[in-house]
Amino acid sequence: MGETNARTQRTSMKGKFLTFEGGTGTGKSTQIKKLAERLHVAKLRTIVTREPGGSPGAEIMRYLVLSGMGKLLGPDAETLLFAAARDDHVRTVIEPALTQGIWVLCDRFFDSTRAYQGSLGQVAPGVLNAMQRVTIGDLKPDLTIILDVPVEIGLQRAAARRGSGAPDRFEAEDIKFHQDLRDAYRQIAAEDPQRCVLIDANAGADAVAAQVWSALRDHLFAIPNAASSA
Repeated sequence: MGETNARTQRTSMKGKFLTFEGGTGTGKSTQIKKLAERLHVAKLRTIVTREPGGSPGAEIMRYLVLSGMGKLLGPDAETLLFAAARDDHVRTVIEPALTQGIWVLCDRFFDSTRAYQGSLGQVAPGVLNAMQRVTIGDLKPDLTIILDVPVEIGLQRAAARRGSGAPDRFEAEDIKFHQDLRDAYRQIAAEDPQRCVLIDANAGADAVAAQVWSALRDHLFAIPNAASSA
Protein backbone atom coordinates (compact mmCIF):
# COMPACT_ATOMS: atom_id res chain seq x y z
CA MET A 1 0.00 0.00 0.00
CA GLY A 2 2.83 2.39 0.88
CA GLU A 3 4.42 1.82 -2.52
CA THR A 4 1.13 2.57 -4.28
CA ASN A 5 0.69 5.79 -2.30
CA ALA A 6 4.21 6.85 -3.18
CA ARG A 7 3.38 6.53 -6.87
CA THR A 8 0.45 8.90 -6.56
CA GLN A 9 2.49 11.65 -4.89
CA ARG A 10 4.97 12.97 -7.45
CA THR A 11 4.91 16.68 -6.79
CA SER A 12 8.65 16.60 -6.03
CA MET A 13 9.58 15.33 -9.50
CA LYS A 14 11.58 17.84 -11.49
CA GLY A 15 12.54 15.85 -14.55
CA LYS A 16 10.45 15.58 -17.71
CA PHE A 17 9.19 12.30 -19.07
CA LEU A 18 9.03 12.01 -22.88
CA THR A 19 7.92 8.90 -24.75
CA PHE A 20 8.28 8.00 -28.41
CA GLU A 21 5.72 5.76 -30.07
CA GLY A 22 5.00 4.42 -33.53
CA GLY A 23 4.97 1.31 -35.63
CA THR A 24 7.82 -0.65 -37.14
CA GLY A 25 10.45 1.44 -38.93
CA THR A 26 9.15 4.86 -37.92
CA GLY A 27 12.56 6.00 -36.63
CA LYS A 28 11.98 6.15 -32.88
CA SER A 29 15.53 5.17 -31.90
CA THR A 30 17.06 7.69 -34.29
CA GLN A 31 14.88 10.53 -33.06
CA ILE A 32 15.43 9.73 -29.39
CA LYS A 33 19.18 9.81 -29.96
CA LYS A 34 18.98 13.14 -31.75
CA LEU A 35 16.83 14.70 -29.05
CA ALA A 36 19.08 13.38 -26.28
CA GLU A 37 22.07 15.01 -27.98
CA ARG A 38 20.23 18.32 -28.23
CA LEU A 39 19.16 18.23 -24.58
CA HIS A 40 22.73 17.42 -23.59
CA VAL A 41 23.92 20.54 -25.41
CA ALA A 42 21.26 22.47 -23.46
CA LYS A 43 22.87 21.18 -20.23
CA LEU A 44 19.85 19.07 -19.29
CA ARG A 45 20.62 15.73 -17.65
CA THR A 46 19.02 13.02 -19.77
CA ILE A 47 18.74 9.25 -19.90
CA VAL A 48 17.49 7.11 -22.79
CA THR A 49 15.58 3.92 -22.06
CA ARG A 50 13.14 1.55 -23.76
CA GLU A 51 10.21 -0.81 -23.40
CA PRO A 52 9.92 -3.66 -23.11
CA GLY A 53 13.18 -3.55 -21.20
CA GLY A 54 15.11 -0.66 -19.74
CA SER A 55 16.02 -2.42 -16.48
CA PRO A 56 17.67 -5.80 -15.80
CA GLY A 57 14.41 -7.50 -14.83
CA ALA A 58 12.50 -5.94 -17.71
CA GLU A 59 15.14 -6.98 -20.25
CA ILE A 60 14.40 -10.61 -19.39
CA MET A 61 10.75 -9.97 -20.19
CA ARG A 62 11.80 -8.27 -23.43
CA TYR A 63 13.53 -11.43 -24.58
CA LEU A 64 10.43 -13.52 -23.82
CA VAL A 65 8.11 -11.15 -25.68
CA LEU A 66 10.23 -10.55 -28.79
CA SER A 67 11.12 -14.23 -29.09
CA GLY A 68 7.44 -14.97 -29.65
CA MET A 69 6.72 -16.57 -26.28
CA GLY A 70 4.08 -13.95 -25.49
CA LYS A 71 2.22 -14.68 -28.70
CA LEU A 72 2.11 -18.38 -27.89
CA LEU A 73 0.60 -17.62 -24.49
CA GLY A 74 -2.05 -15.28 -25.91
CA PRO A 75 -2.70 -11.52 -25.68
CA ASP A 76 -3.86 -11.53 -22.04
CA ALA A 77 -0.74 -13.32 -20.85
CA GLU A 78 1.42 -11.15 -23.09
CA THR A 79 -0.13 -8.08 -21.44
CA LEU A 80 0.88 -9.46 -18.05
CA LEU A 81 4.46 -9.90 -19.27
CA PHE A 82 4.53 -6.27 -20.39
CA ALA A 83 3.02 -5.18 -17.08
CA ALA A 84 5.67 -7.03 -15.08
CA ALA A 85 8.43 -5.50 -17.20
CA ARG A 86 6.94 -2.01 -16.89
CA ASP A 87 6.60 -2.28 -13.11
CA ASP A 88 10.29 -3.06 -12.74
CA HIS A 89 11.28 -0.40 -15.26
CA VAL A 90 9.25 2.34 -13.57
CA ARG A 91 10.40 1.48 -10.05
CA THR A 92 14.09 1.05 -10.76
CA VAL A 93 14.78 3.49 -13.62
CA ILE A 94 12.09 6.01 -14.53
CA GLU A 95 10.88 7.23 -11.14
CA PRO A 96 14.34 7.54 -9.56
CA ALA A 97 15.58 9.54 -12.56
CA LEU A 98 12.61 11.92 -12.59
CA THR A 99 12.96 12.48 -8.85
CA GLN A 100 16.57 13.54 -9.42
CA GLY A 101 15.53 16.06 -12.06
CA ILE A 102 16.71 13.94 -14.99
CA TRP A 103 14.84 13.99 -18.29
CA VAL A 104 13.74 10.49 -19.31
CA LEU A 105 13.38 9.67 -23.01
CA CYS A 106 11.65 6.32 -23.44
CA ASP A 107 11.27 4.26 -26.61
CA ARG A 108 7.67 3.04 -26.10
CA PHE A 109 5.51 3.09 -22.96
CA PHE A 110 1.88 2.32 -22.12
CA ASP A 111 0.55 3.58 -25.46
CA SER A 112 2.27 0.61 -27.08
CA THR A 113 0.36 -1.76 -24.82
CA ARG A 114 -2.90 -0.06 -25.72
CA ALA A 115 -2.09 -0.22 -29.43
CA TYR A 116 -0.62 -3.72 -29.67
CA GLN A 117 -2.45 -5.69 -26.98
CA GLY A 118 -5.53 -3.47 -26.72
CA SER A 119 -6.53 -2.44 -30.24
CA LEU A 120 -4.93 -5.37 -32.07
CA GLY A 121 -4.96 -8.07 -29.40
CA GLN A 122 -8.47 -7.23 -28.21
CA VAL A 123 -7.50 -7.28 -24.54
CA ALA A 124 -10.37 -5.75 -22.58
CA PRO A 125 -9.99 -2.07 -21.59
CA GLY A 126 -10.70 -3.03 -17.98
CA VAL A 127 -7.68 -5.32 -17.95
CA LEU A 128 -5.45 -2.65 -19.49
CA ASN A 129 -6.66 -0.03 -17.03
CA ALA A 130 -6.05 -2.35 -14.07
CA MET A 131 -2.52 -3.12 -15.25
CA GLN A 132 -1.85 0.57 -15.73
CA ARG A 133 -3.02 1.43 -12.21
CA VAL A 134 -0.81 -1.26 -10.70
CA THR A 135 2.33 -0.56 -12.71
CA ILE A 136 2.46 3.22 -13.12
CA GLY A 137 -0.23 4.78 -10.92
CA ASP A 138 -0.72 8.35 -12.09
CA LEU A 139 2.63 8.58 -13.89
CA LYS A 140 2.10 9.85 -17.42
CA PRO A 141 4.49 11.24 -20.01
CA ASP A 142 4.77 15.01 -20.17
CA LEU A 143 4.87 14.61 -23.94
CA THR A 144 4.40 11.67 -26.29
CA ILE A 145 5.78 11.86 -29.82
CA ILE A 146 3.98 9.49 -32.19
CA LEU A 147 5.98 9.00 -35.37
CA ASP A 148 3.92 8.10 -38.42
CA VAL A 149 4.99 6.66 -41.77
CA PRO A 150 3.21 4.59 -44.43
CA VAL A 151 3.38 0.92 -43.49
CA GLU A 152 5.28 -0.16 -46.61
CA ILE A 153 8.02 2.37 -45.96
CA GLY A 154 8.30 1.41 -42.31
CA LEU A 155 8.67 -2.27 -43.16
CA GLN A 156 11.30 -1.47 -45.79
CA ARG A 157 13.28 0.52 -43.23
CA ALA A 158 13.04 -2.32 -40.70
CA ALA A 159 14.22 -4.87 -43.24
CA ALA A 160 17.20 -2.69 -44.20
CA ARG A 161 18.08 -2.17 -40.54
CA ARG A 162 18.15 -5.85 -39.56
CA GLY A 163 19.92 -6.99 -42.74
CA SER A 164 20.20 -10.79 -42.75
CA GLY A 165 18.77 -11.07 -39.23
CA ALA A 166 15.36 -12.60 -38.57
CA PRO A 167 12.38 -10.29 -37.95
CA ASP A 168 11.20 -10.13 -34.35
CA ARG A 169 7.78 -11.22 -33.13
CA PHE A 170 6.05 -7.99 -34.25
CA GLU A 171 8.00 -7.27 -37.44
CA ALA A 172 6.99 -10.71 -38.70
CA GLU A 173 3.26 -9.90 -38.62
CA ASP A 174 1.37 -9.42 -41.90
CA ILE A 175 0.67 -6.13 -43.64
CA LYS A 176 -2.85 -5.81 -42.20
CA PHE A 177 -1.47 -6.03 -38.67
CA HIS A 178 0.87 -3.13 -39.35
CA GLN A 179 -1.83 -1.06 -41.02
CA ASP A 180 -4.16 -1.62 -38.06
CA LEU A 181 -1.32 -0.68 -35.75
CA ARG A 182 -0.77 2.58 -37.60
CA ASP A 183 -4.49 3.34 -37.33
CA ALA A 184 -4.42 2.59 -33.58
CA TYR A 185 -1.58 5.04 -32.99
CA ARG A 186 -3.28 7.73 -35.03
CA GLN A 187 -6.40 7.25 -32.92
CA ILE A 188 -4.40 7.55 -29.70
CA ALA A 189 -2.96 10.84 -30.94
CA ALA A 190 -6.40 12.15 -31.87
CA GLU A 191 -7.90 11.22 -28.50
CA ASP A 192 -5.20 12.90 -26.37
CA PRO A 193 -3.92 15.98 -28.22
CA GLN A 194 -2.75 17.66 -25.00
CA ARG A 195 -0.15 14.95 -24.46
CA CYS A 196 0.41 13.43 -27.91
CA VAL A 197 1.85 14.95 -31.07
CA LEU A 198 1.55 13.05 -34.34
CA ILE A 199 4.57 13.72 -36.55
CA ASP A 200 4.98 12.83 -40.21
CA ALA A 201 8.22 10.83 -40.11
CA ASN A 202 8.32 10.17 -43.86
CA ALA A 203 11.18 12.62 -44.32
CA GLY A 204 14.88 12.96 -43.61
CA ALA A 205 16.00 12.36 -40.03
CA ASP A 206 17.04 15.99 -39.50
CA ALA A 207 13.72 17.30 -40.79
CA VAL A 208 11.83 14.99 -38.45
CA ALA A 209 14.11 16.01 -35.57
CA ALA A 210 13.19 19.64 -36.20
CA GLN A 211 9.51 18.73 -35.90
CA VAL A 212 10.19 16.86 -32.66
CA TRP A 213 12.02 19.84 -31.18
CA SER A 214 9.23 22.17 -32.23
CA ALA A 215 6.67 19.92 -30.51
CA LEU A 216 8.75 19.80 -27.34
CA ARG A 217 9.20 23.57 -27.32
CA ASP A 218 5.50 24.23 -27.87
CA HIS A 219 4.31 21.75 -25.22
CA LEU A 220 6.92 22.12 -22.50
CA PHE A 221 8.56 25.51 -22.92
CA ALA A 222 5.69 27.68 -24.16
CA ILE A 223 5.00 30.72 -21.97
CA PRO A 224 1.35 31.84 -21.85
CA ASN A 225 0.91 35.35 -23.15
CA ALA A 226 -0.75 38.09 -21.14
CA ALA A 227 -4.04 37.81 -23.01
CA SER A 228 -4.40 34.06 -22.36
CA SER A 229 -3.48 34.38 -18.68
CA ALA A 230 -5.74 37.35 -17.99
